[in-house]
Amino acid sequence: MFHRLGHLVVRRAWWVIGAWLIAAVAIIGSAPALTASTDQADFLPKHYESIQAAQLQQRAFPSDKSPSALLLFERTDGGALDANDQAAMDKITQGLADKNIPLVEQVLPVSEKMHSYSADHKYAMALVAIDKTKRQSNEYTDAAKKLRDDGKELAAGTNLKYQVGGEAATNLDQKDSSKMAGVLIGLGTVVIILLTLGIIFRSPLVALLPVISVFIYSMVATGLIGFASDWFGLKADSSMSQILTVVLFGVGTDYFLFLMFRYRERLRAGENRKEAVANAVGRVGEAITSAAGAVVVAFAVLVLSSLGMFKALGPALAIAVAVTAIASVTLVPAILCLIPEKVLFWPSKAWQREPSNARFAAIGRSVGRRPAVAALVSGLVMVGLALAALGYKGTFDMAGSSMPKTAESMVVQDAMIKAYSAGAADPAHVLVTSENGNKIDLAALQGYVNDLGKVDGVASAAMPNPERGVSKDGSTVDVTVVLKDESTTNKAIDTIGKVRTVAHNQAPAGTKVYVSGTTSVLKDINTAMAHDYSLVFPIAAVLIMIILGLLLRSVVAPWYLMASVGLGFGATLGATTLVFQNIKGEAGLMFMLPILIYLFVVAIGTDYNILMIARLREEAREGRDPREAASQAIRHGGPTVAAAGFILAATFGTMLLAGNTMMSEMGFSIAIGIIIAAFVMAMFFTPALTALLGHRAWWPGHADAPGHGHGGGPAPLAGTHGAPEPAGRH
Repeated sequence: MFHRLGHLVVRRAWWVIGAWLIAAVAIIGSAPALTASTDQADFLPKHYESIQAAQLQQRAFPSDKSPSALLLFERTDGGALDANDQAAMDKITQGLADKNIPLVEQVLPVSEKMHSYSADHKYAMALVAIDKTKRQSNEYTDAAKKLRDDGKELAAGTNLKYQVGGEAATNLDQKDSSKMAGVLIGLGTVVIILLTLGIIFRSPLVALLPVISVFIYSMVATGLIGFASDWFGLKADSSMSQILTVVLFGVGTDYFLFLMFRYRERLRAGENRKEAVANAVGRVGEAITSAAGAVVVAFAVLVLSSLGMFKALGPALAIAVAVTAIASVTLVPAILCLIPEKVLFWPSKAWQREPSNARFAAIGRSVGRRPAVAALVSGLVMVGLALAALGYKGTFDMAGSSMPKTAESMVVQDAMIKAYSAGAADPAHVLVTSENGNKIDLAALQGYVNDLGKVDGVASAAMPNPERGVSKDGSTVDVTVVLKDESTTNKAIDTIGKVRTVAHNQAPAGTKVYVSGTTSVLKDINTAMAHDYSLVFPIAAVLIMIILGLLLRSVVAPWYLMASVGLGFGATLGATTLVFQNIKGEAGLMFMLPILIYLFVVAIGTDYNILMIARLREEAREGRDPREAASQAIRHGGPTVAAAGFILAATFGTMLLAGNTMMSEMGFSIAIGIIIAAFVMAMFFTPALTALLGHRAWWPGHADAPGHGHGGGPAPLAGTHGAPEPAGRH
């Protein structure tokens, strides 16, 4: 099949390139733009309590101008705020109100009655209500920027330091950080690909080819993702664009290397350019599409997730990888066959001679002679790292983790935690609503509110203000609960679970209670993640095993291949835990990291396993015994795996340039996972186990039998003149 495809692409090269260019222009010109959501509640299904509470809050208090931003004041000399400072703060808040900033509904002044001052009077805050129905629009963050800029102008000449925090300001900082991170990651990825491919092939044109190719088909992928997101109402978080960039360039370069190394081998075998391209597609096309199939399946399974962020991210990445795979066996070969070899590889002449691959030949001989030792040592390395994963802790501060700690909203958040109760900036709300529509007796609620205030981890519980905390019909009241810990911490999440228990069990007769707020949302996200771990992981593993079984025509091989990938996952999570929790001292890793590691390491790790075991099978089909086949597979496949693994790890490593915790953890974990997959799993563990199992690895088929698969599968083809290829050349 892939041999026929290769010859078709070579014969119709200009048609193939033209079709891709037309598709890119047409799709990108009509596709809706990708949008990101910063509201964590958008990622949860409607049956969770926090979402139902938010809906009740909106119905019961439609005109409630809840604060979306807070203005934090302190003296420039660090002293206590005095009467003159109060006057200056009044002037600033009134000045901001008079400016009628779009979407700003209300600017509340600093007031002792509203508990605006910290206990030591060194800080004061004013609350600002912004139209929350526009929270996903540019106008929402523009309002925060105007509050910052105009407020600083009004504060000029006073003794006050003025800063803006809260949800709107956090969204603004996330947006700015995301843009900068995207630029840095994009540039870093391209530079790494150009430098690495330039060093490997010693040719500037070869280094440029994957970048040019990805530029063309990334437009197709991005457009299709835009259509899918629009049609199915998928909501992504702010990290999607950066992940897409890395996946398109990283995986695209991987598949380019798979093809390029084989193309160069066929040229060295004496084939002409077009025949070499066609046969390269025939030899690695199955490996590329099978590897891509495993990745696509792993990502697509995320549609089963309870969380909207994964529901959007999974299909997006699946589309990106599918487009990359199709382009790798059509667009890239079409470009290659049009460029003369001497031009493509200029100024290097190394492509004309077979390298000794001395280092990989030595590794291959070592594994072939002592496969049990290789399997044991590489397995122990992964097991040792995996044990560190037992110390993993999850954290839920997506806002704080998605931007630098120096961002103004983060500085304000830290100051609020120190100056006020840690949870004061983002309290929880216990909504008590009548089941029969009758008015709720506020006097009778006092004991209930007191009980909520006694919950371990609660700083205070306040009776509702009749003017703001009671619905117009009196059937719903809003009890504000301030936690002792910052709203996104694990302690706060544990506390909100206790609050829910007391709130539900002691609810007044005839009422129903819902707990809302950021911490309540995170509590439900935690529950949803537990559900996803028990559903997504096993389904992805089973589907990938089916793909491996179909590719290898074996029942045995998929089991130990997936076992090795599972070890790789544990080792990756353990290494990340060691670096960020034990060495850097972070409280924990981002809660979504294990599922991302699992999907990327399983998918990408399977890529390298597929490439190596397909090569091993090819060597066995030439009549070599299992140990010699493993040795030769490492010698000839090792350079491809090493180069692909290094480039892909380095491209994911560019996420460290983003300057925030979430992207750093994601970049490091996936990069180290790819290194383990390429340099431990595919280079040692998998070929060693296959050598030990011998022919049993292919049971019940005979995929490794000499002569099996010639003419249609990935077995060696005859040279252009009909002579068999020398046994040592691959």
